[in-house]
Amino acid sequence: MSSSVIAAAQTADFTQDTWWIWAIKAVFILVYLILSVILALWVERRGLGRMQTRLGPNRVGPLGLGQAFADALKLIIKEDMWLKGADKIVYFVAPVISAACAFSIMAVIPMGPQISLFGHSTPLQLADSPVALLLILGIAALGEYGLVLGGWSARSTLPLYGAVRSATQMISYELALSLSLVTVFLTASTMSTSGIVDAQAGIWNCIPLFPAFCIYIISMFGETNRLPLDLPEAEGELVAGPHTEYSSMKFAWYYLSEYVNMFNVSMIATTCFFGGWRAGPIMTWLYSLWGGDPNVGWIPMLWFFLKTWLFMFFMIWTRATLLRMRYDHFMKLGWKVLIPVSLIWLVCVVVIRGVTSFSTFTRNQLYIGIAVVFLIAMAIIWLVGDKEEPTGESGAGESTPALLDGESDEAQAAADFVRPEDEFDAMAGGFPVPPLPGQSLPPSPRAKRREATLSTQEADHD
Repeated sequence: MSSSVIAAAQTADFTQDTWWIWAIKAVFILVYLILSVILALWVERRGLGRMQTRLGPNRVGPLGLGQAFADALKLIIKEDMWLKGADKIVYFVAPVISAACAFSIMAVIPMGPQISLFGHSTPLQLADSPVALLLILGIAALGEYGLVLGGWSARSTLPLYGAVRSATQMISYELALSLSLVTVFLTASTMSTSGIVDAQAGIWNCIPLFPAFCIYIISMFGETNRLPLDLPEAEGELVAGPHTEYSSMKFAWYYLSEYVNMFNVSMIATTCFFGGWRAGPIMTWLYSLWGGDPNVGWIPMLWFFLKTWLFMFFMIWTRATLLRMRYDHFMKLGWKVLIPVSLIWLVCVVVIRGVTSFSTFTRNQLYIGIAVVFLIAMAIIWLVGDKEEPTGESGAGESTPALLDGESDEAQAAADFVRPEDEFDAMAGGFPVPPLPGQSLPPSPRAKRREATLSTQEADHD
């Protein structure tokens, strides 16, 4: 099917849907997401255990399968805590916002083609829209307000820090993620999720739009607050970030929404880059050997769920492999790398669409060719690009001037050296800074009192 036909009409046909079909689909989505989260918790804990040479849960139920149910029961019966100084309404509504937005996204994700359900022809999708992809981005952005309002309403320091980090992370990585998806609906000539899947009948978008696919993969970790980009709830720094002052089911809603969002970004990646519910060319060829079609009936639902779990396992594997990024590196990656690269690739896609309108080259050939050139150019810039000038901070909080290119390493070492007798004031710049090499912190008042006491005792002894 050509992209012009896809743009002209919505491919999913809901004309025979009735209210009870909508109810069945809605209930299936809720049950599927809840059970998938329970299974994902078991897979993550057992998988992390194997990757880190430990057992993981293995006591409750066979192979520890009942551990997630035991944890859920514990959260339900746990004492529900209400902060005295919190904004009660916002404090209660914030986790509801996160959970409601997380469960809403799957409604516009196509899980399969048209099938017959109790004599009615209906797509394996609850709803669709000509702007379904924009609807997904809007709901995802709205869900971030749950974290921001939850941290702000607690009127506590660490949750507020987590809320501020969540807001900055949302702005940084939502932009890169959105720009990567813009190239998808430009290629498919539609923002309908079912139309995007149909546009990948020949070749999946992950091949011609490989740079956008890489940008999306990185951005989805920041979107879901997962390692190595889990800065809003860094346990070693902020205890649990915006969730710190929550307990019982209010915390459970946050916890549930985080894992549901992992499934959401995995399903979006499957829909926009991995052909959605469509089987790959190899499976299509294997099925054709005995006259079958893997893209009809209920079988495509299996391909969709397998691809989704492929991305889920990739996120779990990444958590077991990488450490948390430093916050300044995290922001630099979003604003100085992902967003500029996304804009450059977006311009390339627009140019490709313009060229293919007046040439005999196929669009996929140009996509693949420019994607290869783009990746080579990015690699060259990364390897031989100009490095930042080395800078340092003196004890008074002033920056050390950069050396000229002709100066030697000995001159650099001499410039960086700080005399031990230099007086160090940790608060000279308005905020505490650690001492540089050669400097030392002044003794604490307690150490001064202890030294004075010892001196007095020695004088009395003499």
